[in-house]
Amino acid sequence: MRMKISKGKKERNISITFDAGRFERVAANFGMFSKPFLDSLDRAERDVVAGRTAIISSLKDLRG
Repeated sequence: MRMKISKGKKERNISITFDAGRFERVAANFGMFSKPFLDSLDRAERDVVAGRTAIISSLKDLRG
């Protein structure tokens, strides 16, 4: 299977389905295996453990 894109029941939802090989190609193209990206994941995990996170319901919540 190459890639399947389908609309959800609500107009705002979209699902993208692809196999593991395709995911690896997409992840590599977005730099998800690079050292800076992996370091940012480590920092994010430390922030979660330290309680420096907040639950948001919308990206609008991020505005000052």
